Amino acid sequence: MTRTLRALAALLGYPSAELAAHAGEIRAALVSEGALPAAALRRLEPLLAQLETADLLDLQAAYSELFDRSRSLSLHLFEHVHGDNRERGQAMIDLGQQYADAGFYLAGSELPDFVPVFLEYASCLPAAEARAMLGQPAHVFVALAERLDKRETPYAGVFHALVALAGMRADAEALQELQQREPDEDPARIDEEWEEAPVSFSAAAAHEMGGPTGVVAKIRAANRAATREADR
Repeated sequence: MTRTLRALAALLGYPSAELAAHAGEIRAALVSEGALPAAALRRLEPLLAQLETADLLDLQAAYSELFDRSRSLSLHLFEHVHGDNRERGQAMIDLGQQYADAGFYLAGSELPDFVPVFLEYASCLPAAEARAMLGQPAHVFVALAERLDKRETPYAGVFHALVALAGMRADAEALQELQQREPDEDPARIDEEWEEAPVSFSAAAAHEMGGPTGVVAKIRAANRAATREADR
């Protein structure tokens, strides 16, 4: 499962020339390890083919449109679990400590709940522990797979693969709650929320009022997000 998890982590990274050049090797690693069922592998093929053939700038623009500009598709797990409440900061600290206790140390710009980072950590665990780790946010992976399917983007295949790897049913109650709390991204509703929000010119407020969620390359603006949590 190690190579499969690392391959999926790479596929969720910001598209680069290096990633595109190694798409064939990622495909080979997924097939050779045999951790995924055939159906999950087929769902990943459109993304792999897109990385191999599409223009890099188009790939990057599509990635940013999905993951930077939509809170409902954020690649930060605690965005979905805790939103912007105070529990998110403590959850981030706890997860980071779990990594550290296992000897997995993050670079200064990385947040522990960023899905590729989470998958890299899981890839270092024995298979049974990795499956259990994936099972904890399985409801988030299910919701993201459904939301990406609705947008008809091949990135949905990555989350279908993660659900398959977890090998368990997502918590139905947690999934229902997450779906009920899905951010309203209708432009009219977003405008209303901005009008109702108090005016502030701080960097943190600007980030909350529609800026990127922090996902480009590893994590764009991770320092701003970390500062916002520390200030609460």
